[in-house]
Formats: sequence, C-alpha cells, structure tokens
Amino acid sequence: MKARVWFLAIVVVGIAMSVGPLRAGAGAPQLTGEAVRIDSDDIGGVVTSAKGPEAGVWVIAETTDLPTKFVKIVVTDDRGRYVVPDLPKANYMVWVRGYGLVDSTKVQATPGKIVNLTAAVAPNSRAAAEYYPAGYWFSLIRVPDKSEFPGTGPSGNGISRNMKSQAEWLRNLKSGGCWACHQLGNKATREIPKNLGAFDSTALAWERRIQSGQAGGNMISGLNQLGRERALAVFADWTDRIAAGELPPAPPRPEGLERNVVITQWDWADPKAYLHDEVSTDRRNPKINANGLIYGSLELSADYLPVLDPVRHTRSQVKLTVRDPKTPPAAEPAMPQPSPYWGDEIIWTSKNNVHNPMFDEKGRVWITSAVRPPANPDFCKEGSSHPSAKLFPIARSERHLAVYDPKTKQLTHISTCFGTHHLMFAEDANNTLWTSGGGQVVGWLNTKMFDETHDEVKSQGWTALIIDTNGNGKRDAYVEPNQPLDPTKDKRFGGAFYAVAPAPDGSVWGSVLGFPGAVVRLNPGTNPPETALAEVYEPPFNNPKAPVQGFSPRGMDIDRNGVVWAALASGHLASFDRRKCRGPLNGPTATGQHCPEGWTLYPEPLPQIKGVSDPGSAEGSYYTWVDQFDTFGLGTNIPINTGNASEGLLVLKDGKWIVLRIPYPLGFYTKWLDGRIDDPNGGWKGRGLWATVSTRAPFHMETGKGTTSKVMHFQLRPDPLAK
Repeated sequence: MKARVWFLAIVVVGIAMSVGPLRAGAGAPQLTGEAVRIDSDDIGGVVTSAKGPEAGVWVIAETTDLPTKFVKIVVTDDRGRYVVPDLPKANYMVWVRGYGLVDSTKVQATPGKIVNLTAAVAPNSRAAAEYYPAGYWFSLIRVPDKSEFPGTGPSGNGISRNMKSQAEWLRNLKSGGCWACHQLGNKATREIPKNLGAFDSTALAWERRIQSGQAGGNMISGLNQLGRERALAVFADWTDRIAAGELPPAPPRPEGLERNVVITQWDWADPKAYLHDEVSTDRRNPKINANGLIYGSLELSADYLPVLDPVRHTRSQVKLTVRDPKTPPAAEPAMPQPSPYWGDEIIWTSKNNVHNPMFDEKGRVWITSAVRPPANPDFCKEGSSHPSAKLFPIARSERHLAVYDPKTKQLTHISTCFGTHHLMFAEDANNTLWTSGGGQVVGWLNTKMFDETHDEVKSQGWTALIIDTNGNGKRDAYVEPNQPLDPTKDKRFGGAFYAVAPAPDGSVWGSVLGFPGAVVRLNPGTNPPETALAEVYEPPFNNPKAPVQGFSPRGMDIDRNGVVWAALASGHLASFDRRKCRGPLNGPTATGQHCPEGWTLYPEPLPQIKGVSDPGSAEGSYYTWVDQFDTFGLGTNIPINTGNASEGLLVLKDGKWIVLRIPYPLGFYTKWLDGRIDDPNGGWKGRGLWATVSTRAPFHMETGKGTTSKVMHFQLRPDPLAK
C-alpha cells in the first residue's frame, strides 16, 4: 500500500511539474498533487528534490511591492506539501530553505497559483551547515576547563581573578555579556570579515573586532571581565577550528506542531537603529488593541517609537521628546576603533533611551524613557517628606517614564525618582505600573491617581528590598547587605530587579542578575513602602540538596498560578514554585538557597558547549514570557523562551520543546515577545505571538548592512495545509 501511494505521489507531482504552475479561478479552490487546496490569496504546492518529497523544510515568500518589505514562511508537511496562506496581492519571490539543503532557485509567483518547487540538496555538509542556527556553531567554542578556576590573572592562566568558576565565566560570556546584546555563532561573528583588515593572528583580529564602533568600550570591558588574554585565545581557537572545517551537529528538521507554524514578518525602524522590545496589547487583557498598531522601543539608538500597521502593511514613527533639553545622549559617542560597517559614523544618538513599552487598559502606550538629566529633584532626596524618600532617598535616576496616547497623539513625561528598565501593570484597582531598573529599589506609579490628579510626585513610590530575617512577619529596622545578621533586625537585599512581573495574588516578582542570581518576591503589604517585605530565592547552584544545578536568571515572568519562569545562563528554562518550599520562608535561614525543592530546570534544545560537562545547553535565552491567556493556541500558562541562540522562540508544552525557528533572514534574535487575541472566534487566524528583531547589530544578519529590524507574527494552524 505504501509503495502504491509513493508511486501515485511521484506521478502526480511529475504531471504538475510538466504542465507548469496552474492558475486558480477567482476565489475558486485549486487542487494539485497530493490534494493541496488553495484560495485566491494563497500559494501552495509540493516541494521535491532528487531524494523525493521534502518534509519539514521552509517555503519562503517575499515581496517588496507593499509599503514595507513583507515575508511569509511556512513548513512542508510529511509529504512535502505546503500552503502559504492569506497573502496580500503582490508579486512574490518564493523559494525553499531547509536543513540538508541549500537555497533553491527563487521562483516568481502571485497568490492563487500552484507553485511546485524543486529543493536543492546540499552538495556537502559544510554547505548544509551554513543554515544552522547560531547556537549550533557557538556550541563549538571550547571554554576554559573547570580545573583552571579560579582565574589567576594576566601573569597566570589569563583568566580574570574575579572568575571563581567555569559557570561564572559562562554567565559573563552569555547572559551577562556578549549574548545580552547580540549573537555569537552567526556568520558575521564566527568568521573574521575581510573588511576588518589583515592581521598576523586570529587573536589580533578578534582584539580589533571587539574595539569596533560605539559599543567598543563596553566590549573591551566585557573582555577584561573574562580575562583578556584567555578570552581572545578562546575566540581565536573557535574561529580557527571552524575555518579549518570543524562543523557542529546537524539540527533536526521541524516536526509535529512545529510544521503548523505560519510566520509573517514586516520591516520597520531603520538600518542604523536597533530594537529592544515591541508591544501589541495589554498583558492583562490580550484582546485590547485587536488588529491594531504594534509599537517598538529603540533603546540607545534613536528617539522615536517605530510603529507597524500589520493590516495595511505600513510603518510610521512616533517622535519622542524630553522635558529638559539638557538631557544627555545615552550612548557614548566615542569609539576605540571604527566600525567595519559604519566607519566613524555615530549611529546611536538617543536621549530618551526607551527600553520597554506596555499597553494599558485604555490603549495607551507606556514606556521607560529618560525625560531629564540624571540628577534627581529635591523631593527624591534626603530631607524630603515623600514617604518613600524618608525611608530610602535617591540622588539619581537615568531613565524615567512617559505615556503616549494614540487617540490624542499626546506624549506625557513623568519624572520618577527611581530608574526604570522593564515595566508591567498589576491587576489592581489602581492599575499600578511596576518597574525594574531602580538599582537598590523597586518603583511604581499609581496610574489611576496620576490620571485623576496629574501629580507625578504623589503618584509614585519605591521601596528597598527588605528581607524578614528576624522572622517576626513585619518590616523592621535592618542591617545593610554587607553587614552580618542581627537577630533583632531585618536585612536589606543589595540586588536590583531586572525583570518585573506582578502576580495575580498581589505580590510582585523580579529577577536579579549576577551569579548565581535570584528571583525575588516582593509583598507590598497594606501600606507600601512601610509594609513591603521581600523573599529571595537563588537558583540551586553548588547546593547538595538540588538534583540539577543552574545559575543566573535574566528575563522572567509568572503564570496565573504564581509560578515563576526564568531563562538561565546555564542553558535552562527554570520554574520556581514557592508552594513547594518545605522550610520557613522568613527568618535567619531564608536568605537564598533555602528552597531548592521549589526549582525545576529544563535544558534548552541545543547542544552543550565543548568542555562543559554540566547539564544545560549552549542556549543563552534573554527573556521568558508566559502565555497566560492562550494567545497562541497551545493553552494557558505556557512558558516561552526567546531562544536567542536557536534563532526562534522556544515553547515548553507538557515538558517538551516546540522550536519556532525563524529561518530567514538568518540571525533572528529577540529580547521580548507578547501575544494578542485579535478575534476570539477566529480560530488560529485570530491569535498569535508578536516579537521583533532586537539585536544591537542587525547588520550581522544574513542580509548584511542595510538590514532593519523586523516584526514577527507567529501563528499556529491546526495542520500544515490549513488556510
């Protein structure tokens, strides 16, 4: 029976290819080959190669006929069939890309046509590997062995004396350093570009590369934290081995639900700017802003919000301003060496330094943005009568708040005493906006009060993170982070919130960078800041009670059950469930490593780095976002990692990974995502995830200099041929 089906498939495909593409009548379904049906706004067909039908490969349709560049990508089913659905009227270039292949010849097509495609089998494994995600190439890097730590400095083994363990070194390489801004392992980084110059050694070439452009100073600092000599040797050895022909293992082709994904992408922003985040809706109610505009944030690079209309395929900008014209640019204009892409040109000029946007219940866009110079006004400082300042005065804040109302086109500046980085709304009567980035404090804005009074002073508050180490259940006088415990006092935690996520129970959770890092639960109490107390939970590292070791969360989120989900630098997605803790949650022993039983670690789906024996992977996910309201179609409370090394989104469903790979252009890297429900009755077409290209170096992507950030829309069909 199988032989007969195979024979019929070959005959039908051969007939379709011999007569050429067939045109469907207006609005009429079209039948071809293995029963591929399309409508007048679809392109479909069968992908075959010399080996027969090609299952689990991508079909890419791209056009520049619309107001902004538009791409739609689908995956073939187990018989090589595909349908690219719902294409705007335009001329498209269509081609095949997949593992084990090289790109097929591009074919011009218009919607309503059957286009059977011939895939090109890779002539050798090196050619095939050019399409692997960056993380597979990164896994070839050979890091210093565990036996070489702690580092002994420039006169010793070249590893920084501050590096006490291999894990700490990896954290600085991944979520604490290079990977926090861009990929390592894409073609632009695993090789030495010719336009960088000629050098006597690969190590010297790497040293010159790291000094390039406005980020050169930061990259040199990161190199020194690892240990300059040894880090350069590691990078040079990696590049030399790849140049000599070493290849990573091959990734698996998309399987199962991964073949049901439809990816749509639009260009936005400009080639000299880089995105940090996008926002499509209100986190608390993903039906807000249905089919509406998508807004982005440009961080250091430029002073506007990029805007995409995904219905009309147009892009625009919201120009940003500051309250005080003396507000300095956020990026350092100096560069140790010119950029091989931009030369001496200063391309990052932003004063606003917008990092993270969020929609509220009224459809307004809130942003973390500098609005004035860093020196704080008097109400923030020592001697102020402000309730928060009396407990913890603040002298400076680099970034503040602003809100843009699309209905009135008005931008309102809000000067905060605390710094801001990420922000998220609580589900409370005051629509409290909680923020991270405040350094030693966590700050908030009562947006209900601000809307009613426009009083930015009374509407804001902040608190230090005080741990109830004396165990009496209330906030008392405290010792400082570097002081020993006092049985009569509490203790201040010296870390800062990086991510922030209000929980349904009224608590607010945050992640703390560093090694081993932590997640922190802040209970505001009935009268914050006077009643606010914190609980600190470190990932299980060097903890004999923990079956799996992990370290260093970066972005994190929370589900409807109060479970924390966080991306770890060890190459895990971690969950922390406070309900599983068996010991006391306050008192002198509750200072970090007191609840290993609350943690569960899931290795991310990439190979582990060479020379690393611990569980985990080469992945360096930047952020975790939880789909609390089934915006994607896999159910509620689904955690999703940004998959920065995997060049896609990593979805954990029932303990198993679903990889949503972006195969074109190579180099996808995002720092955030969200989900929106455009039509709750619209099936798969009414739901989807939204993300953006967030690398600081979009010119490192496959399409090179001139590449702009892109908005990505991920949708999940019931099967690979659904229209």
